[in-house]
Amino acid sequence: MPLATTNNANRKKPSDRESAANGNRKATDQSHPSVQYLSMAVLDRYATFASNYTASKRMDFKTIIEPFRIKTVERIRLTTPQEREAFLQNAHFNPFLLRSEQVIIDLLTDSGTSAMSSEQWAGIMRGDESYAGASSWLRMEKAVQDLTGYPYVLPTHQGRAAEHLLYSRIGGPGKIFISNTHFDTTRANIEFTGATAIDLPIPENRNPALLHPFKGNLDTGQLLEKIVQFGAENIAAVILTVTNNSGGGQPVSLQNAREVAEICQKHAIRFILDACRIAENAWFIKHRESGFENATYREIAQQMFALADGCIMSAKKDALVNMGGFLALLDLDLAVQCRTVLIITEGYSTYGGLSGRDMEAIAIGLEEVFDPDYLQYRIKSTEYLAEKLHALGVPIMRPAGGHAVYIDARAFYPDIPLEQYPGQVMVCELYRLGGIRCCEIGSVMFGKYDAEGKLIPAAMDLVRLAIPRRVYTQSHIDYVVETFGELVRHRDKKTGYRITYEPPFLRHFTARFEIA
Repeated sequence: MPLATTNNANRKKPSDRESAANGNRKATDQSHPSVQYLSMAVLDRYATFASNYTASKRMDFKTIIEPFRIKTVERIRLTTPQEREAFLQNAHFNPFLLRSEQVIIDLLTDSGTSAMSSEQWAGIMRGDESYAGASSWLRMEKAVQDLTGYPYVLPTHQGRAAEHLLYSRIGGPGKIFISNTHFDTTRANIEFTGATAIDLPIPENRNPALLHPFKGNLDTGQLLEKIVQFGAENIAAVILTVTNNSGGGQPVSLQNAREVAEICQKHAIRFILDACRIAENAWFIKHRESGFENATYREIAQQMFALADGCIMSAKKDALVNMGGFLALLDLDLAVQCRTVLIITEGYSTYGGLSGRDMEAIAIGLEEVFDPDYLQYRIKSTEYLAEKLHALGVPIMRPAGGHAVYIDARAFYPDIPLEQYPGQVMVCELYRLGGIRCCEIGSVMFGKYDAEGKLIPAAMDLVRLAIPRRVYTQSHIDYVVETFGELVRHRDKKTGYRITYEPPFLRHFTARFEIA
C-alpha cells in the first residue's frame, strides 16, 4: 500500500510479533561461550553433529535430480588453455574483467545469474509498465508484505541500492554498524557514509574445517560488549545476514536471531535482516534446529522476519530473478525518509529502479523459491560439490553452505605469503586449468592497509564457488570437480600476485594484478 495512507508506524517488539509464530523456545544455555546461542534441545540434537555428518545426509537415491526440465539452452564456448592464458593476462589476472564468452563454467556469483521459470517468463509478458501504480507493482508489494510482514516496501534495482537508501539515512560519522559479517557492498555503503562496520561472527566461523550446524551466527556476547563500549545510542543498526555470505555461506539459527532481537529490543537498537538468501537459510533451520521439523520453509522465514525492524533483499538471489531488490520496513517515518532518496536516485516509489516485468518476476520468484523440491535440490547440489572436493583433499569451509562452496586458499597454498593473495592465485589457476570463473573472498576483497601501507590481511582467505540457481547440471559440477583434481596436482605454488591498480572502494571488482 502507498506509504502515505498506511498508519502502522510504531516499531513492534519481537515478543508481540512472535505470537503467531512458534515462540515456544527453551531457555538459552549460557554455560559455555561457544554455544550460548543454542538451546539445550539443539545442543542435545547436535552433540554428535560432526561424527554423524556424513551418515545424516544420505538420500534414498545417489543421483541428484534437477526438479525441472531444460527448455532453452545457451551456448558455452569451450576455450583452449592457450586462449585462457591470453584472456587472463588481458584481464590483468582479475576474473571480474573477463568477458562472459571467455568462461566455460561461471561460478563468480549467484546474484542475478539464475534461470527463470516458465511462469516467470509468462509474468514478464504480463508486465504493466505504467509509471505510477502499476498492477505489477501491486503484486510485488503484496508478495513482499505477505512474506515479511512489513507494511512499507520500497523497490530498488538491486540489493546494494536498498542498502544505500537505508544506510545513507541512518549512517554517518560516529555511527557503528554490527553484523555477523558484512558483505563487500554492505561495508562499502556503510563506510562511504563515514560510519564504522564491525563483524562479530561466532568463533567457530573462523575455523573452516570445524563442523558446526550454524557457523553463520552472530556472537551475542561480543554484541553486548560492543554496546557497552560504543553506547547503544551510537549503534545505527545490527545487521544479520542470512545466510552469512562473507562468513562462508553459513546459516544462522532462529535461536540466534531471537537472541539478537531481544538484545536490540532491550537497548532500542534497530535490527535489520539481509534476507537475500533467507529461503536457503530456512532449509538449514528446518533440518538442523530442533522444533522446526513440521514447519514449512516459508513459515520459518516468516518467523525470522517477525523478529526484525525491516529487511534488505537483493531479489537477484532467492527471488530467482536477474535484476531487482527491495527495502521493507516497519517504521513509517524512516520509510518516508528512504522514499525521498529512492525517488531522487532510483525512480518513482511504485517502480524504483525496476520495470513492471521485473516486478512480476520477483512476485512469482518469492513463491517458487520456497518449493520443497527446489530447495532440496539446491542445498544437496551444493553439498555434492563440497563433499567431492573434500574427498580430493581440498580444504573447504565445512559443512557446506546453501549457495556456494568456499575453499580455504590460505590452507591450500601455505607457502604463498598473505601479501601475495593466495585466494587470487586460486581463482586464476582455476580459470587457467578449466575455464572456471570464481571469486576471491579474502584479503583482496577485505584487506586493509596500516599507516605504513602494509597489508592487514582479512581473517580468512577464501575462494567462493557460487552456484547459479537452476543453471548447471550435475555434469557441469563434475567438470568442476575434475578441474580441482588437476589443481591439486599443480598446487606447488610459491609466489602469488601484487596489485598494480586499485580504487579506494570495492577494489576487487576492478583491481589489476601482476605476477609477484
